[in-house]
Amino acid sequence: QVNLVESGGGLVQPGGSLRLSCAASGSILTIYNMGWFRQAPGKERELVAEITRDGGTRYADSVKGRFTISRDNAKAPVLLQMSSLKPEDTAVYYCNLRATSRQTTWPPIDYWGQGTQVTVSS
Repeated sequence: QVNLVESGGGLVQPGGSLRLSCAASGSILTIYNMGWFRQAPGKERELVAEITRDGGTRYADSVKGRFTISRDNAKAPVLLQMSSLKPEDTAVYYCNLRATSRQTTWPPIDYWGQGTQVTVSS
């Protein structure tokens, strides 16, 4: 199986910045998509940003121009640089990998981390 662990969350004032990182372990064969989702209290989980194997990216309209998703290395494959943070960005942020593994060779499935809390407040 694949295990994901997010890090980098915390308390930050409006206008501040945070960098989230996702560490991956397990029998990953091929990663097809990597992304970040978030879930605020009382709301459904939503896509924040994703990056495909060929480097294409897309972002939620609410974070365009403020957040940047990027690939890193095999152990921490996806990063999310967040700047100009707003109180409405407060949520639990989850790392997502769509990948094949030695246990599930096909089709790719979604793997999730346990989440990291981001709180934007003065």
